[in-house]
Amino acid sequence: MPSINLLPWREAERKKRQRDFGVAMGGAVVAAIAVIMVSMLAFSQMISAQQSRNDRLEAEIAELEKSIQEIDGLERQKERLLARMEIIEQLQKSRPEIVHLFDELVRQMPEGVYLTSMKQTGSRVEIRGVAQSSTRVSALMRQIDASEWMADPEVERVETKQSGNSRQSEFIVYLKQKRTGADMEDDA
Repeated sequence: MPSINLLPWREAERKKRQRDFGVAMGGAVVAAIAVIMVSMLAFSQMISAQQSRNDRLEAEIAELEKSIQEIDGLERQKERLLARMEIIEQLQKSRPEIVHLFDELVRQMPEGVYLTSMKQTGSRVEIRGVAQSSTRVSALMRQIDASEWMADPEVERVETKQSGNSRQSEFIVYLKQKRTGADMEDDA
């Protein structure tokens, strides 16, 4: 004969499923919390590792910037030294030129002309002096024009003044000092 189970087996089965579901849900919540915690820990370690790399990079960048500033300072110092060397080299090259200029002035000075001052700016030379007459000043200019070391004489002023029994001409003459290529090659 068939047996009939009158016990509430469906309800017992439902309670068992609910208990299994609650355990599974609890396990899932615990697993989810564990995954979240592990993820947070992993991310925080990644962030701290990246932060330490960033700090190292910033320290290296600061060190490199300091080195760049030192290099810039050295470059400026190098440029100043090169400029000084160039000036000294130009002075060395022009050293014999002034000797030639004085020598040539003495040779080309006509009789009766006396210099009172001489000033040189670059290659332009200003000569002030006294001559016995204005014709002697023009003779000086002709001799300057024919000179190998001087060129382009220009008269700014010739004034005739009475000095006792004699008349004198005070003058200002500008000329340009020639620079020859032979001197430049000898000094190089």
